[in-house]
Amino acid sequence: MSYDRSYDKDNRLIVSNIKCACGSVHNEPAQDIYVGSGIIDNAAAYIQKRGYGGNCVLVADNITWDIAGAKVSAALKAAGYRVHDCVLRRRERLEPNETAVGEVFLALQADTDFLVSVGSGSITDTVRVVAAKVGLPQVCIGTAPSMDGYTSSICPLTYRGVKIHRPGKCPEIIICDTDILRTAPMDMVCAGVGDVLGKYIAKADWKIGRVINDEVYCDVCGEIVTDALERLLNNIDEIKARSEKGIKLLTEALLLSGMTIMIIGHTRAVASVEHNIAHYWEMMQMFAGRPAPGHGASVGVSTLLVWPVFKRFAGEDLSKLELDAVRERAISREARVKWMKKAYGPAAEPIMEENEEDFLDWQEQCRRIERAQARFGEIKQCIDEMPPISLIEDAMRRLGAPMTPEALGIDTALLNTSMRCAKDYRTRYTLFKLISECGLEDEYLAEYPIA
Repeated sequence: MSYDRSYDKDNRLIVSNIKCACGSVHNEPAQDIYVGSGIIDNAAAYIQKRGYGGNCVLVADNITWDIAGAKVSAALKAAGYRVHDCVLRRRERLEPNETAVGEVFLALQADTDFLVSVGSGSITDTVRVVAAKVGLPQVCIGTAPSMDGYTSSICPLTYRGVKIHRPGKCPEIIICDTDILRTAPMDMVCAGVGDVLGKYIAKADWKIGRVINDEVYCDVCGEIVTDALERLLNNIDEIKARSEKGIKLLTEALLLSGMTIMIIGHTRAVASVEHNIAHYWEMMQMFAGRPAPGHGASVGVSTLLVWPVFKRFAGEDLSKLELDAVRERAISREARVKWMKKAYGPAAEPIMEENEEDFLDWQEQCRRIERAQARFGEIKQCIDEMPPISLIEDAMRRLGAPMTPEALGIDTALLNTSMRCAKDYRTRYTLFKLISECGLEDEYLAEYPIA
């Protein structure tokens, strides 16, 4: 397994020569991804290289318009492009929901040749899903190193308050000017770091899925994520200082992590139970009419929460499990539906519809338990590859990142429920699913009681 990472003379980040024996189809990224200082001035030239035509819709919100949108719009117009500016104005933080998507759809003209998104996660995902639906190219102007979604092909959206994932496509051109990214608020920088650190959990869960369910694990995607993690952790002080070097390294880590989604075609390398918890907090806070915490910050905190569970399981003795006793406690379909409705409220029905495979019969549950017993050494190895949690805590502490649910406005009741239902958000296999299937959830999550 191997890959090459390099830059050309135009500050274009190139990932090439992907070699992996996992058996999956690997898509070598064909996007033009530019990272460097002052490169926003080259936006028109970068677009001209692709020959997209002369008409575009530029999408920003009232914050990113002032940061970069107005400048990019003026530069494109000066270069001869006809630009229709679509500024999504919100009193609060923009949500990538049906309203935002609808506004962008309505901004499209009959002769629109491409779309330009100016922003970070919410703007990028909103435009990404529209671009995919109408079959137009997207140019992405990043404004904060806060998430790995610039290079993603999956759109995390909110539909009627429910967090959903819809297929999109990676923007054909991505421009990350480090001069702009360095001006992002420190909480957005911390969010980017938190999003990257969660990859340790995602990688371990993916490997456990390989052990239990014979999932195909892509070694080269795992290597890309590991490289991004190590480079980030070795440069925390530079990132905290928001130096050119630090922000470029953080941006690369986010771009490369997201690139694995393009390479392998799914988000397995970058999101697992830690993202489930983050999505749950965001949904429940919105349902309650309270401000949702930032996604990357939530991922960072939830990573700290689940890490000890992984390390504890590495010392488990599954040979002591009595299958008859586990079967007696196995939850019925009716009981699980009742639990989902209680835990997820309005989000329960769509989540269950998208994850029908989560309703296991005893035969399948027993198979998973027996597989875990027979191959526990491999599961332990997956967990043992994770570094000590102190390394993660130290990085977050040095950055001044939030490290507790309380710091994000998450109360005890919401925290407890999120830890119990994190396994239920997606069919994707996680250690938390295995713990539940083995009848060990109450033991492992005793400190998170449900009223």
